[in-house]
Amino acid sequence: MEIEVQPSAIVSTSWVAEHCDDPMVRVVESSEDPSLYDQGHIPGAVRIDWELDERDQFSVDFIARPAFERLMSKQGISKDTTIVLYGDQNNWFAAYTFWLCALFGHRDCRVMDGGRLKWGREGRPLEAAVPRYPETAYTASEPDPSIRAFRDEVLRECQAVGGATALLDVRSPEEYRGELPGRAGIRRDPARRAGHIPRARNIPWSLTTNEDGTFKQVDELRAIFLEAGITPEQPIITYCGLGERSSHAWFVLTQLLGYTRVKNYDGSWTEWGSLIGAPVEHDEVAR
Repeated sequence: MEIEVQPSAIVSTSWVAEHCDDPMVRVVESSEDPSLYDQGHIPGAVRIDWELDERDQFSVDFIARPAFERLMSKQGISKDTTIVLYGDQNNWFAAYTFWLCALFGHRDCRVMDGGRLKWGREGRPLEAAVPRYPETAYTASEPDPSIRAFRDEVLRECQAVGGATALLDVRSPEEYRGELPGRAGIRRDPARRAGHIPRARNIPWSLTTNEDGTFKQVDELRAIFLEAGITPEQPIITYCGLGERSSHAWFVLTQLLGYTRVKNYDGSWTEWGSLIGAPVEHDEVAR
């Protein structure tokens, strides 16, 4: 049974297979391991490398608006293009790219449910050829501040007594408790300290997906967050290690469950865990 969601949020592998050649659709692979694209990708798909294409190598931030416009133009994407994203790790960086596209105002953006895992399990075709599309003159909107949180805002919220904003840590319980430095010690999550932000609740991102990489049913997803006291009317800030798993949670909350007051703290633990003087807790806080 396919998940019941907003029509624009996700598409099935079957839908992608039927629209690979549609000139108004651009399939984009965005994986944690960008080399997977070279080993074989969905026919017609282009690659967006999260580290090289989406992050400014000097400011340690995501790319600015002009760079985003150049990236979209290079991939032959216009404002009217339907962008369909997929990747490895149950679509971590596909969700991050979705969030980045939303930040810069691209409205017709979707995620392929199940990502590379489901496409491969179904035995669907992969190709090595890199497609080339005519460049466009893409014009992005200014970044939307309503879906991004910064460290100063997070600091205020974590120190607020009885604060209304829910801080949502979507890393593993081991990372949350401070038992693992970053994402099991992975190099790309180079925080100096382990633990979690004070007042943060832990709802691991993995609870929202099935074994085949697809999203769980809406009623299951809703129950997961409501059981932890994460309700639709409250402000929510998600974070993880690099901002990719928290983008995944942001996608679930906003696109699948319809929560409207959710921000992604993309600096996440990589920033917070290395800030001098930033408060850190190691023991699980009361729900």
